[in-house]
Amino acid sequence: MPFIESDCAMAGEVEGETCSAEDERRIIRELWDSAESNSKAGDVYYVVSSRWWRSWKGYVELEEKISPVDEDSTAEDYSEEAGTKDRCRPGVIDNSDLVRDEKDGSVGLELCNGLQEGRDYELVPEVVWKRLVEWYGGGPALPRILISPNPSRKELVVEVYPLLLHLTVAPKGTRSTLSMSRKGTVRELYNKVSEILKLDLRKIRLWDYFNKTKNALLSDVDRTLEDSNLQMDQDILVEVQTDGVWPSDGVKTDHEMVSSNGELALVSIEPARSIFSIAGLQNLGNTCFMNSALQCLVHTPPLVQFFLGDYSQEINRQNPLGMDGEIALAFGDLLRKLWLPGRTPVPPRTFKAKLARFAPQFSGYNQHDSQELLAFLLDGLHEDLNRVKRKPYIETKEADGRPDEEVAEEFWANHKARNDSIIVDICQGQYKSTLVCPVCSKVSVTFDPFMYLSLPLPSTATRSMTVTVFYGDGSGLPMPFTINVQKQGYCKDLIQELSVACCLSTKECLLLAEVYNHRIYRYLDNLYEPLSSIKDDDCIVAYRLTSRHEKFLRLELLHQRNEIHFDLQRSGNWRPFGTPLITCLPEAPRNVADIQDAVRALLAPLLRKKSLHCLNGMKMHKDECPIDGGDDTIMENCDTVAGHDDQTPSDSGSSNEELSFDLLLTDDRSSMRPLDDDALKFLNRSSRIQITMHWSNENKEVYDTSFLENLPDVFKSGFVMKKIRQEAVNLFSCLDAFLKEEPLGPDDMWYCPRCKEHRQATKKLDLWRLPDILVVHLKRFSYSRYFKNKLDTLVNFPICNLDLTKYVKRKGAPESYVYDLYAISNHYGGMGGGHYTAYVKLHEENRWYSFDDSHVSPVSKDDIKTSAAYVLFYQRRVEPAAGESRELFPLNGQRC
Repeated sequence: MPFIESDCAMAGEVEGETCSAEDERRIIRELWDSAESNSKAGDVYYVVSSRWWRSWKGYVELEEKISPVDEDSTAEDYSEEAGTKDRCRPGVIDNSDLVRDEKDGSVGLELCNGLQEGRDYELVPEVVWKRLVEWYGGGPALPRILISPNPSRKELVVEVYPLLLHLTVAPKGTRSTLSMSRKGTVRELYNKVSEILKLDLRKIRLWDYFNKTKNALLSDVDRTLEDSNLQMDQDILVEVQTDGVWPSDGVKTDHEMVSSNGELALVSIEPARSIFSIAGLQNLGNTCFMNSALQCLVHTPPLVQFFLGDYSQEINRQNPLGMDGEIALAFGDLLRKLWLPGRTPVPPRTFKAKLARFAPQFSGYNQHDSQELLAFLLDGLHEDLNRVKRKPYIETKEADGRPDEEVAEEFWANHKARNDSIIVDICQGQYKSTLVCPVCSKVSVTFDPFMYLSLPLPSTATRSMTVTVFYGDGSGLPMPFTINVQKQGYCKDLIQELSVACCLSTKECLLLAEVYNHRIYRYLDNLYEPLSSIKDDDCIVAYRLTSRHEKFLRLELLHQRNEIHFDLQRSGNWRPFGTPLITCLPEAPRNVADIQDAVRALLAPLLRKKSLHCLNGMKMHKDECPIDGGDDTIMENCDTVAGHDDQTPSDSGSSNEELSFDLLLTDDRSSMRPLDDDALKFLNRSSRIQITMHWSNENKEVYDTSFLENLPDVFKSGFVMKKIRQEAVNLFSCLDAFLKEEPLGPDDMWYCPRCKEHRQATKKLDLWRLPDILVVHLKRFSYSRYFKNKLDTLVNFPICNLDLTKYVKRKGAPESYVYDLYAISNHYGGMGGGHYTAYVKLHEENRWYSFDDSHVSPVSKDDIKTSAAYVLFYQRRVEPAAGESRELFPLNGQRC
């Protein structure tokens, strides 16, 4: 592209010359956009340390604010990040924190385990990497290939962690290590081994040597390593032919399923009934999340019955939403291995390989969420086993006042016409969803299927937050308020508590904003923005404005002062300082004098005086506060008022009305122009204007700007914070919170067919139909742009007799709504790591067991209720009819 050769594109190669930060930003953006628009499988991306990348972004101001990704960032991260705010040019590219120390026999650099994109590293296109190296140098270079995990879905991902294979050469026993893309072929693996070990390609053969066992000869040279079920960090046996003789015969083990007349067929297996058949799952490297979910599913009674039988006729290879039956077959094969006699742990290698192929988000060996895997797996099993070969098109009809029973049956019949599988039979229920338009009161009722219930945990923990309140009409000094809010609350909760604390009148409202680098970084005007998006070291302010402020022109006043370089005895640059002020103008300013008057009124509380007075020169007493029942702390806040000396702000105008201000019109890119009457002509169509005030020495003598500086952070913690354990909550309170009526968020607006517009409707969920297997997900993890959190709340859930009858709105149904617990997926530890296990009840023995990867051990029923419980598995209790026998896996009441 021509622009690359112009400007300063090559300046990094000329001694003493460098690109400006703005040129670097422009060039990188254009290179990046070009690479992304033409990306294809096989393209090369480079891994770059997030630490260096954040430093560079701060230098070129690619983003206004560079924030640590999570609370695990170190003090060193913060200090380096703080340095970028001054636009210091970063040093050489340093990726050394991403790679392991080189080991004997290793070929190439290996990334450290457990790295996360965005937190530890960034991925940049090859052209971007080359340009950055021209400018900055450094390294080491860490190229990675863009691959297509599932070509039918046209998805492209960067293979950050290629397969790492450990070579053992027989008969010598020497060892080496190589890395290779899982999309590479066995032929390429042979060539690479031959090149690295300097062996004759015709005299070597390679074996899948997983767990130091000769599993299969790698003889299909056109097969990919992924399809050959090779795993990360596994061993490959390299046999070298000597004098025409191989070190061993290499008998291939055949694990293939029985085939009959060329058709797939499965032999029914009787499940082992002895304690000696209980088997764990080997951890393949951060796969405890997968093992936990799998143990819960492979011990789900109706699934065991189904997959131990001949389910070959249920496989749907025609479903475009399925995975050609491969997920179902891999899961079924794994379940069968776990139910064979013997207690040897089973390595879920084939299943892991299929999972990575069809769900690339689970590829590699980072820790993942067991519930997210469970959601994918249940949906994947359903589509692979869907009995509907061709899904009909069905148009949904409005309820239009018809009885709920009629509408619900219609929706369920429509759903079953397109979705009919063992998963639907046992795992899917039905919600009643009611939406009400807040404008026209239009009511919309639908009945939607669900696979599991995701229940919020009512928070009992509070969070202390400090917010500084500014008056938008210049009637008072800024005042910090410290309040307590629910830790898992929303901005509306913060505004509500703050309104009480600052004695807000009914004609006022609060506008929340985050201030960063002396500018308003963002407005927190979404009432349902989670408070978790506000970090403890953020600076949050609230502006007291008229409740009709959205109809007025908003004026933002920024501040700059001239720094003096004393060594040179001359003026320095204008630098931003302080906190922006906001006011509202009922009418568009006619001339500069109107702006000057608005600024003068806004700054009135800052006039240098001797004493502190209240609004309009009158002290506001406790009995005048416009709230009832306030506590003494709040009342004391009401005694703190604005103005200095015996003059009130309104009286003081005569002393400063002749003082003019140096004001500049400013845009969002910080470009400024002198404020004159011509400039105001362009503001008629704007709802917001930014004005920068250059503070002269005369201004600073009249006004005390210290009130605009050194605002407190949201929360100032010590070096060590004690983690507060929340009180226990009841499972039914979680269900109540899930089913309560609440308004939709601004990003989830509903299109009202009557208003013909998107509305923030209220939504109410009810349970209508419950499945035989009820999966309950406890939402312990919360995520936002800046914050990640885990709740360790102990949920008191029933082990036996979970009775949901009162929650089900469908009446007269023959089935029971009483459930017994049979499995739990547990998560221990914090965000970004931790460990998963499972508790499972074996029905034949009526006994609970702990499954911790390979280790299986009995556990008391009294010990399975912990704050680690994450996903609960319940089975409907159905008492057998008189004379009916209790078979091995019936859906009936077991001894609980």
